[in-house]
Amino acid sequence: MVSYMNILLYGVGGLVVAGMALLVALQEKLVYVPVLPGLTKSYAINPSRLRLTYEDVWLSSSDGVRLHSWFIKLFPDCRGPTILFFQENAGNIAHRLEMVRIMLQQLQCNIFLLSYRGYGASDGYPSQHGITKDAQAALDHLSQRSDIDTSRIVVFGRSLGGAVGAGLTKNNPDKVAALILENTFTSILDMAGVLLPFLKWFIGGSGSKGPRLLNFLVRSPWSTIDVVGKIKQPILFLSGLQDEMIPPSHMQMLYAKAATHNNQCLFVEFPTGMHMDTWMTGGDRYWSTVREFLEQHVPEKKEDGSSQNGNATKSSL
Repeated sequence: MVSYMNILLYGVGGLVVAGMALLVALQEKLVYVPVLPGLTKSYAINPSRLRLTYEDVWLSSSDGVRLHSWFIKLFPDCRGPTILFFQENAGNIAHRLEMVRIMLQQLQCNIFLLSYRGYGASDGYPSQHGITKDAQAALDHLSQRSDIDTSRIVVFGRSLGGAVGAGLTKNNPDKVAALILENTFTSILDMAGVLLPFLKWFIGGSGSKGPRLLNFLVRSPWSTIDVVGKIKQPILFLSGLQDEMIPPSHMQMLYAKAATHNNQCLFVEFPTGMHMDTWMTGGDRYWSTVREFLEQHVPEKKEDGSSQNGNATKSSL
């Protein structure tokens, strides 16, 4: 007769095997979703549909992958901040154009939208190693342009884009003036347990209490929590408290880690904000928060070269 303990052990073992199989076979499809269900990989619209002045920019990453981007300017001679925006994991940059249109108006800025490899018109297949190279190629391009103020480049990342942006900001303290993170996870390792709860016993980030036996199977860990504490530039954290995808506690942990080492951090909560719509439900207060952050930390150049520094702050809107 098979004992109850043996049955339990077999059950746990089956869960582990099933978890390993899911990770190996499906992880890229869970992390990277270039094509939304029912849609195609191509752009449904381009910026001209919204009467936005834009430039098609083609880049080559350091490993030779051809990348597509849109550079959208408020007006031809705009010397305001330039936002290097990194999108979420699903869809393509065309799906962000309505938000971009409002961002241009509200922040009086330029916006550079990068299509990660495998997304939109870009070649290749997405991976953490590859997208990290893509982000660097975009920043290098912007830093070499003569038609913008290169001292006012701000990285803005939402969800997966926050992980991309955090790493880029840490690695480029001389090129990135400030960082904005919105509804970003601590790591994909921690998100594994959110999406598949039984996996939290076997996979986790640096703060996990589990044995983390299966961490080696995760090919794109995107450990934002291990990066954010090393960033020296000002950071704005925008957290939607109704986020249905990433627990808001992830943003709180990121802020706590960053603020321990960086006194130029600001954490703002939006009580009705969900994962994708915080910029809409936050309304005027959302945009005024971002605008004031930019005015303080990425000001227009003054003749005397003066600048301002803020202190770590947490608030609820």
